[in-house]
Amino acid sequence: MTVFLPTIKQLQYLVALHDHGHFGRAADACFVTQSTLSAGLRELESLIGMTLVERTRRVVRFTPTGDRIAHKARRVLREAEELADLARAAGKPLSGEMRMSVIPTIAPFLLPRILPQIRAERPELRLFLREEPSAAACESLHRGTADCVLLALPFACGEVEAEPLFDDRLFIAYPGGAYPNGGNDLPAQIAPDAIDPDELLLLEDGHCLRDHALAACNRPELRAQATMLGTSLHTLVQMVDNGLGVTMLPEMAIEAGILDHTRVVARPLDSSHAARRIALLWRKGSPRDRDFHLLADLLRAAGQSQRAAA
Repeated sequence: MTVFLPTIKQLQYLVALHDHGHFGRAADACFVTQSTLSAGLRELESLIGMTLVERTRRVVRFTPTGDRIAHKARRVLREAEELADLARAAGKPLSGEMRMSVIPTIAPFLLPRILPQIRAERPELRLFLREEPSAAACESLHRGTADCVLLALPFACGEVEAEPLFDDRLFIAYPGGAYPNGGNDLPAQIAPDAIDPDELLLLEDGHCLRDHALAACNRPELRAQATMLGTSLHTLVQMVDNGLGVTMLPEMAIEAGILDHTRVVARPLDSSHAARRIALLWRKGSPRDRDFHLLADLLRAAGQSQRAAA
């Protein structure tokens, strides 16, 4: 008896549609036309003898069986990618394509300074980058749409391998002249007790830096009273510069010049754990484990050399 199996391409179409919920966007993600993707899915449905997707003019709705098959297809695609990873790992180390998700409080400050060095040392490596918040980055990692993630610990990312790179100190940023406790000068370090909860501006939900900053202060009332509305660190700096409050910034952002052309002044937070740990994460058991350790070494060395030069 001949058994006809779904093709990898058909499974890719199904997963893309499940991810995007729209035929046009799914087709764009697969770099095919909408008609090609639709035809491929109809062939898949014909092959297995059941409807996977209910099609209407406005809504794409997966049937219960379609949902289960899409989740299974995602695992099959990940296994297929790992077959290619096995071959790549057996070849030249740290070469070929690699997809890395990076959180927004790291990407614009660290990557422009270290990527040229990585390209110079590993020209065979094609590093594709995607900026997304920590939770989304970890989800991408486990779904197989990212090979590794550059983020800040502590953060619960599931069953992963983690290679710490370096610690990134936290600073308190004040408007020029608006110093804590009504003083005339800004101390060399800022004690957590000196932070006015009514003045503290933090990133909105979804950014792990907010949790790191609050944990470093060890003041539960800050979590309840802090204003959480910034969509980016650049936005927070502009708010502080306009006298709307104070905020916390990572050292790498200050070294990258986020305070340039502002009147904002920043000092380190005086706390025993006033830092976040930058780390590279990847899935446990990945065939490219050696590559990720090599990449971590490159990131660590590049980061240290840039910080020393800052």
